[in-house]
Amino acid sequence: MDYRTLGRSGCAVSSFALGTMTFGQETDEAEAGRQLDRFVEAGGTLVDTADVYGASVGAAEEIIGSWLTARPAAITGRVVLATKGRFPTDDSPNGEGLSARHLTRALDASLRRLGVETVDLYQVHSFDPCTPLDETLRTLDGFVRAGKILYYGLSNFTGWQLTKTVLLAAELGLTAPVTLQPQYSLVVREVEWEIVPAALDAGLGLLPWSPLAGGWLSGKYTRDQRPSGATRLGEDPGRGMEAWDRRGTERTWTIIGAVQKVAEDRGVSMAEVALAWVRDRPGVTSVILGARTLGQLEANLRSADLRLSAAETAALDLASDPHATDYPYGELGLDQRSRRLSGG
Repeated sequence: MDYRTLGRSGCAVSSFALGTMTFGQETDEAEAGRQLDRFVEAGGTLVDTADVYGASVGAAEEIIGSWLTARPAAITGRVVLATKGRFPTDDSPNGEGLSARHLTRALDASLRRLGVETVDLYQVHSFDPCTPLDETLRTLDGFVRAGKILYYGLSNFTGWQLTKTVLLAAELGLTAPVTLQPQYSLVVREVEWEIVPAALDAGLGLLPWSPLAGGWLSGKYTRDQRPSGATRLGEDPGRGMEAWDRRGTERTWTIIGAVQKVAEDRGVSMAEVALAWVRDRPGVTSVILGARTLGQLEANLRSADLRLSAAETAALDLASDPHATDYPYGELGLDQRSRRLSGG
């Protein structure tokens, strides 16, 4: 397992993180405990959760808290713990958002469920257009000063939202974010047009979620057979961003074919190839692995030892090119931005 710093911070974390969105919903507490044990045993350190993960508010955090309580400090001391706040935790008018009121209550509740006094990385789960950004930043800075969190990060922010946050924090003399958690995979590369460059410019480390595109890049689906059985799309073909009819495009099948070829040539799984590709993208700190079962986690952890060649990476890049239109991100836009100042 490699280790990288959380953006410009000095905190080192494993290049793969354990995502816990399945905990308390698709993964029961006993299985979740086995995943946490195996992850730490494999050298993993970053455990990522959120207050809304699980079948009920706080379910995943409670499972992690119980695991931390039951393990000796020699094990739990390695864990860099990350959680998030923003989404609804109750149906009251202030039960969601990035206001001082909601974030303060949300963080205190997360700390109680996790059984800790300080969380290493607190992430705002998405932008909140209803709350003044300076209010959010002053609140997060206060959490750092109070010792409730060590660092904070952003999740699901666009490029302009990220840049505005970083610049405003600097203008106000407040603690700056260290990470951005975006959806990022061979299937979802549009973040490279604006969001990744903004994160690189600001020195934020990337924590990609859904690196297997909701299971599409694991090889479990085939073009000529709609999913069925005990898979996410088998149980719910219309599920979220990875819905069968939404994501089953010609481009997706081209990407899957390219991943399969590299996997077969190297004698590894498709998931290992897809995960290794994301891990080695510019700016990536730690790739979030989500698994229902210990077996799935074991398979994904094998990608830690895989290094793709330049030729393999180029083939995957070509197959997954999202083909931006000419301007501003396509060929003509790139040409325009590369011109010297000549009045053109």
